Amino acid sequence: QVQLVESGGGLVQAGGSLSLSCAASGRTYRTYDMGGIRQAPGKEREFVASVTWSGSSTSYADSVKGRFTISRDNAKNTAYLQMSSLKPEDTAVYYCSAKVGSTWEHWGQGTQFPVSS
Repeated sequence: QVQLVESGGGLVQAGGSLSLSCAASGRTYRTYDMGGIRQAPGKEREFVASVTWSGSSTSYADSVKGRFTISRDNAKNTAYLQMSSLKPEDTAVYYCSAKVGSTWEHWGQGTQFPVSS
């Protein structure tokens, strides 16, 4: 079992940058692939980015590729999502999640930030 807590949300202007952190508790954190999933108002949750348990491989949604960077520090039990060139359409609640097998099974509480135009 792993518990996830996001931090780092806030108001940001279009074109700006923001960094989100996901702190995990539980000894098994290092065995999970970690991901960022977001849900915009009135829309379904969508995959944003993921990083493998070792940090050696990452994956991104086309909509954020080149603007977002996901990483992790297993020594600190923390994953990071660095976002730049933010757009109003990036406005959403962002969730940190840990994957078990092929399922995003463990979720943080979510953190929201509006991107103003």
